[in-house]
Amino acid sequence: MALPQQCEAAFGTADLYGVLGVRRGASPQEIRRGYHRASLRLHPDRVPPEQKEEATRRFQILGKVYAVLSDEKQRVVYDETGMVDEESEALQDGRDWLQYWQLLFKVTVKDIEDFQKSYKNSAEELADVKAAYLNFKGDMDRIMESVMCADYTDEPRIREMIEQAIDSGELPSFKAFVKESKQKMMSRRRRAEKEAKEAKKTKDELGLGGENDLQALIKSRSRDREKQMDNFFAQLEAKYGNGAKKGGKKTSAKKRKA
Repeated sequence: MALPQQCEAAFGTADLYGVLGVRRGASPQEIRRGYHRASLRLHPDRVPPEQKEEATRRFQILGKVYAVLSDEKQRVVYDETGMVDEESEALQDGRDWLQYWQLLFKVTVKDIEDFQKSYKNSAEELADVKAAYLNFKGDMDRIMESVMCADYTDEPRIREMIEQAIDSGELPSFKAFVKESKQKMMSRRRRAEKEAKEAKKTKDELGLGGENDLQALIKSRSRDREKQMDNFFAQLEAKYGNGAKKGGKKTSAKKRKA
């Protein structure tokens, strides 16, 4: 099955740009960022065992999409014809897409902490919060999952950002947001607190230090700790795997300073 058809079956669209959630004229940095965000949502380590096979299949398709759109020549062919070179080395089934992802978005814990400090309360975060609010029509469960570097302690701050934007007329007033039940809020908080405790426990067991490399830790995890490690790295990747965005941000920041 050709890649566009695989995308149609897995994501409901045959458009490669649509799979990554980016526009057709997107810059290489925007395409990389789109791939990173989509891959974090679909990462096989973030799903229950019974869903892992399907998640891995979709993750592989996502990697192929990025391989095409990140290659200048292949992208031109796709833009002009709507077709991709299925025989290219990048699209061969033998490629380890998880390893490819890990190498592409290799970051250190210090990178994560530095990015988190610069991202929170920034104009970039505000723009992401507004976009998430619109995309998910005010559903705070999905907004909190999608906004980078956010945990349950950030919810009051993020909610205030949205409320101010609604009051100023920048955002519409979605019922899912303004009428959210206390029961749903508390359920979200309990889930987040439980995940935070599990992550801290695993981090303490691993002796994770500020200079440790996430890639090295992923490679060295043992079988008996696999579930704990999967949960831990899924949370790190979901919140801070924006090392890719951090890289993209550096590029755009340089342009602004130039």
